[in-house]
This record gives sequence, structure tokens and C-alpha cells, in this order.
Amino acid sequence: MLLWLFEQLAGYHSSFQVVRYLTLRSLLSVLTGLGIGLLLGPVMIRKLQALKYGQAVSSFAPEGHAKKMGTPTMGGVLILLSIGISTLLWADLSNPYVWIVLAVMVIFGAVGWADDWIKIRYKDNAGLPARKKFFWTSVASLGAGIALYYIATQQPNPAQTADMLDVLIPFFKDFSIPLSMIPLGIGFIIFTYLVINGASNAVNLTDGLDGLAIMPIVLVAAGLGVFAYLAGDVRFADYLHIPYVKYASELVVICAAMIGAGLAFLWYNAHPAQVFMGDTGSLTIGAIIAVLAIAVRK
Repeated sequence: MLLWLFEQLAGYHSSFQVVRYLTLRSLLSVLTGLGIGLLLGPVMIRKLQALKYGQAVSSFAPEGHAKKMGTPTMGGVLILLSIGISTLLWADLSNPYVWIVLAVMVIFGAVGWADDWIKIRYKDNAGLPARKKFFWTSVASLGAGIALYYIATQQPNPAQTADMLDVLIPFFKDFSIPLSMIPLGIGFIIFTYLVINGASNAVNLTDGLDGLAIMPIVLVAAGLGVFAYLAGDVRFADYLHIPYVKYASELVVICAAMIGAGLAFLWYNAHPAQVFMGDTGSLTIGAIIAVLAIAVRK
């Protein structure tokens, strides 16, 4: 959004062109996500406490977990707001990958929110019925898979399309090695579906203790940001013998937003935790990480 605005202003003064640089926008995205999280955190925690949106704990939970009863949950809303606003402000909104990530974030966020709300409203750890959760997460995962597949098939020549539909196996430098890349073709959609659902549930299962999930999320986002930057630059991709992925570089802005939002949330989630991200955050962030990893072929 702001990129478009500054591009218009660049016609009046050349100094506005500096915002076109990916590194600057990524830095601003980190700071925006961090600032939003730190500023809105106390307000959201007080609101969740007032609404009594506390963590429900199973009667079979160990004593250490039982102490978390009543700690505000649904803090994932804070993370998603920070990521979403930062992305909309600093990312290039003409980039299709940006909209795929945002769409996945909205759908998984809605499913996670509904799951958390049911748990809180009815004091039931079962949450949203499994069939409904599976249906909506499947819709989002398949939709993302189809969108990523479509983008891959729009390459100028068949060889590039084939490369975009391959899955790179790490530590193989020479693409001529038969096992270095596994061709998937249209199976790429199914692969994407499995990875997104698997990653979202993996983060969901990891979350539960003070700061347990958010710091690994920040580190993974940082790593994916590096991969996105390298894969999105044809010179680096050629030098490092990794697939060049058109549009991938803009995902650095989203990774930066995740880093800023994650660090802000960690401030309130570190021991003793003032808030938990809940399924709103864990399901959604896992799905976002999966989409980013698939988009940059890592």
C-alpha cells in the first residue's frame, strides 16, 4: 500500500524511490510488526481478561499446566494483526504470493478463532468439531496449492515450469543428480495440501507452554526470509545453484513482519506468560510457514 503511494510520490521527488528497496521495506516491516505488537499487547490482554477469555486446561493435565488455567488465550489475534498490517503497508500488493499468504492467514485464522471461542465459551477442550476444522483447513490448503501450481505453470518455457513443480532435496548441489529433485507435476497440489495441514497442526501441537512455540517460529521465519531473498534474485540463485523463483523476493517482507510480530508476542508470552496464542495463532502461523517454504521451494 505505502509502496504504491511512494511510487506515485517518486514522480515529484526522487528521494521517495528509496522505498522500492526490498531491504528497507523488510526493515520497516520488522519495526512495524514489533511496534504494533508491543503497543496493542497490553490493550488486548486487558480486553481478553475482561471478557474472561482464559485458557481452558484439561483435568488430566500435569500440575505445571494446571497453573495456566485462566491465562488469556486467543493472543494469536495480536500476531495476525501485526503480520497483516505490516504486510499490507510494506509489501508489493501486485505480487500474487502475497495474496496467497494473506488468504491462507485469513481462513486459518478464522478456523483457529472459532476453535478457541468454542473452547472458552463452553469450557470444552474439544473446540470446533473435527470435521468442520478439517473441511475449512482443507479448502484453504487446496486453494493455496492450486494457486501456487497455476503460478508455476505460467513460466515462459516448459523447462522452467518443470523446475517450478519440482521439490528440491537439500544438500544436493548438482541438479543433474537424479535424486536432487523429485518431479511432482500436478501432484504438487496434493503435496502442498499435505505440507500446509501438517505444518499447521505441528505448530498447534507444539504450542502450550510459555514461549515454547513463538521463538522457533521467529527463527524459522528468519531462515525462510533468507531463502526467499536468495531464490528471488536470479544472480544469487544461479551462483548458489538453487531454483530461481519469480515473485519470491517479496516474501521477505512477510517473513520480516513475522519476526517483528513474534518478538513482540514473546514479550508477553515469556515466563510467566500473560497470554497464549491459542489455535488462532498456532494453526495460522504453521500454515503461513508452510506456504512460504513451498513458495521458495525449501
